Amino acid sequence: MPTLLLVLAGLAILSYAQQPDRQIRKEIQRKAIKEAQKEAKRYKKMGFDIMPGSIPMEKQLEYTWTKLYQRDENGQSVYLSADGNGVGATRTAAEMQAIEAAKLNLAGQLETFIRGIIEANIANAQLNNEEASSVTEFLTGAKNVIATSIGQVEPAFKIYRVLPNKNVEVNVKLLMARDQVVQQAKKQMREELKERLKGLQDKVDKLLPLQ
Repeated sequence: MPTLLLVLAGLAILSYAQQPDRQIRKEIQRKAIKEAQKEAKRYKKMGFDIMPGSIPMEKQLEYTWTKLYQRDENGQSVYLSADGNGVGATRTAAEMQAIEAAKLNLAGQLETFIRGIIEANIANAQLNNEEASSVTEFLTGAKNVIATSIGQVEPAFKIYRVLPNKNVEVNVKLLMARDQVVQQAKKQMREELKERLKGLQDKVDKLLPLQ
């Protein structure tokens, strides 16, 4: 009997501990559905439609908003998002342009974050004047370096409309796990810094630690 009581007590505690998570998930879903409906209505009013064979616009948006509302234990977004827009003679051309624009958007967000880390660590890295100048110069084009680290990615949200001049406009939203994309960007930046600093790994580690 005591063993049974302990088991029941343990199950009760587990159920209580899980309750807040269920409530959070329920609240996230409620907010996501609300935002998705509002945003879909706005896009449809502008003449946008989903790609042939895609799931309904509301469901695409609900998925993206569900991800965007998620936070880690530090209160940071679990996912990063970036919007992109493209116009072309064909839907494929416009989509490619929109994805590249979104990747640059995402790279810009990552650049701001990583630049802050490097600039804060320049003094600690004990760079000489030539090295400091090289790093500063490198940072001016860091966004393009980071963009190459993102690679191929399938948009989480994708819609299009035909313009009066028969060109096609495409809107996309990229959605990527924050930790993963930050680590990818850091590794790419560290490789570039290593070349700039003539392979001095200890200085690279001080400028931009992986963790």
